[in-house]
Amino acid sequence: MYGDAATIRKILTELGDTWAVVGLSSNRSRAAYGVAEVLQRFGKRVVPVHPKAETVHGEQGYAALADIPFDVDVVDVFVNSDLAGPIADEAVARGAKAVWFQLGVVDEAAYERTRAAGLDMVMDRCPAIEIPRMS
Repeated sequence: MYGDAATIRKILTELGDTWAVVGLSSNRSRAAYGVAEVLQRFGKRVVPVHPKAETVHGEQGYAALADIPFDVDVVDVFVNSDLAGPIADEAVARGAKAVWFQLGVVDEAAYERTRAAGLDMVMDRCPAIEIPRMS
């Protein structure tokens, strides 16, 4: 299990409301688009991170985490598992408080590195599913 209830609750309610969503574009058919919409409904600021750097849900997009000119609390990762580890490392380097790997995104080595760096982390879970459970 890569996300106990206490860690999920902490990330969703205590660590801050600025979420960088890696893989978020204006493509409405992608899971990231709908999940970002749910995060916004629950009071999170969603920052799109995608090579296209598109504005999504009214928020300016950035091509990379390193391009975001303000603090990010949580990095939510919607990329294939083989690409996710370096993003977790970038999240650590830029001072995020937590990393969230979406459903189907698993990298055990990245999980260990991220936790060892002091960040909270959840893998293979979806905040859009977990947030409503908390109410």
